Amino acid sequence: MGAYPDTSIASARESARKARECIVSGIDPIEERRRAAEHSERQIGVPTFRAAACEVHADIAPGFRNRKHAAQWISTLETHAFQRIGGTPVDQLTARDFAEVLKPIWLSKPETASRLRQRMHRVMNWCAAHGHVSASPLPAIDDLLPRQPGKAQRVVHFPAVPWRDCPAVIAQLFENTPLRVSKQTLLFLVLTAARSGEVRGLPWSEIDWSRSLWIVPAERAKTRQPHRVPLSSHAMAILKDRATMSDGTGLVFESCSGGQLSDMTLTKILRDANIPSDVPGRTATVHGFRSSFRDWASENGYPRDVAERALAHTVRNQVEAAYHRTDLLDQRRSMMDRWAEFVTSSLV
Repeated sequence: MGAYPDTSIASARESARKARECIVSGIDPIEERRRAAEHSERQIGVPTFRAAACEVHADIAPGFRNRKHAAQWISTLETHAFQRIGGTPVDQLTARDFAEVLKPIWLSKPETASRLRQRMHRVMNWCAAHGHVSASPLPAIDDLLPRQPGKAQRVVHFPAVPWRDCPAVIAQLFENTPLRVSKQTLLFLVLTAARSGEVRGLPWSEIDWSRSLWIVPAERAKTRQPHRVPLSSHAMAILKDRATMSDGTGLVFESCSGGQLSDMTLTKILRDANIPSDVPGRTATVHGFRSSFRDWASENGYPRDVAERALAHTVRNQVEAAYHRTDLLDQRRSMMDRWAEFVTSSLV
């Protein structure tokens, strides 16, 4: 029970009473004490869910495409999981604990819930690999949560300007000259059908003036593949105007305060002008212009491969991708020239 005087008589009596209760229940008190000591030792090395998640995030963050995506990975857990289970040792977490985390958003925000589930599962798989748990309990939550709507029902498209309305919208937005840098950025984005981040982060070094070509390197492309963008005369005119205000280094569309424009800066242009979209009651989005371009290309008879290459979409069929090694630059150049002429046709 312990040596006197470190262990008092009263404490020894209480320990003896508990030992007798164990014996009556058929439990060896010495073996029970040994198991408790082993459990205590294990607990010292078992991280909380928050600590494990932070370690996983530190390991995988270098592989993300950009800092924003890396931050989003951990912020999802901070927002939805850490308050409920962040301080719990991972070996004490059950499928029910994770189901309770997911319930508030499981049906109302299915996309967010799916990402959250994947990230929690990755954390628990990491814990299993390090011997903190036997296996991730996440696969068992399907029996604890209702069935989510199918993926086709969950897809929400970016509100876009109907392609036939693009000339009128472009005239409304860009009728006044000269254009400030934010509007030049947006117009260049529309003319190239490029992604917002790629345009806002465009450095002068990616422009091939002699060939009227923009070459997006793999490290800046969403698909992690280099992408060549043929530039129409309208797009080149914007670059030439920007060049008069630059020393040829840094960003093409640098903000007035220096650095990269924010995505919200472009979105604000559309909101301030209250540009309608194909979604009733919603303003058109910047990303939606890629959809406008895609619809225009289909309606004007351009082959699917040519339009998809212009948008830098990945060929999902691996066999097709293995054999399809051309980026169809010449065909895309004529298409982008016609697109530029179409969208600017109402500009004075």
